[in-house]
Amino acid sequence: MRAVVQRVSRCSVTVDNRIVGSIDSGLLVLLGVSAKDTQKDVDYITDKVLNMRIFSDDNDKMNLNVQDISGDILVVSQFTLYGDMRKGRRPSFSASAPADEAKKWYEKFVETLQHVYKSGNIATGIFQADMNVELLNDGPVTILLDSEKLF
Repeated sequence: MRAVVQRVSRCSVTVDNRIVGSIDSGLLVLLGVSAKDTQKDVDYITDKVLNMRIFSDDNDKMNLNVQDISGDILVVSQFTLYGDMRKGRRPSFSASAPADEAKKWYEKFVETLQHVYKSGNIATGIFQADMNVELLNDGPVTILLDSEKLF
C-alpha cells in the first residue's frame, strides 16, 4: 500500500461537478493499493498517517500530528501510485490490485481510520470515479509512504 500525504489548509474532491468530499485543515491522503496488500499494510499506513508529526507546535517545529490538532482527513483512491515507469513511456500498473481487491482494501483503510480517529472529519472521494481534487497545500508538506518500506 502506498500513500502520498499532503498537509492541507483545505481540500475537496469533485465528481461530475458535485463536491463529494471536503475538509478544512488536515491531511489529503492519496491511496494506492497493491496486489499483495493485507490488513498489515492497512494498519501500517493508518498508524503512519495518524501519527506523523508534520504540523507545527507553538515553537514552529513539526512536532504535532493530525490527532493533536484535531485535523480533518480526506482519502482519495489513486491506483496510479503503482505506475511503474522504469521501461518505456507508458506506465505499467501490473503491481496494482485488481479493482475489486483495491476497493476492498481502500474501504478497509477508511473504516480503520474512522474506527481509530475520532477527533476530526474523515471524508472520501468515490472509488474508481474520475475525480477532480482541489487543495491548498500547507507548507508545502508532502510525505510518501510505502507499507513495504521501499521509500
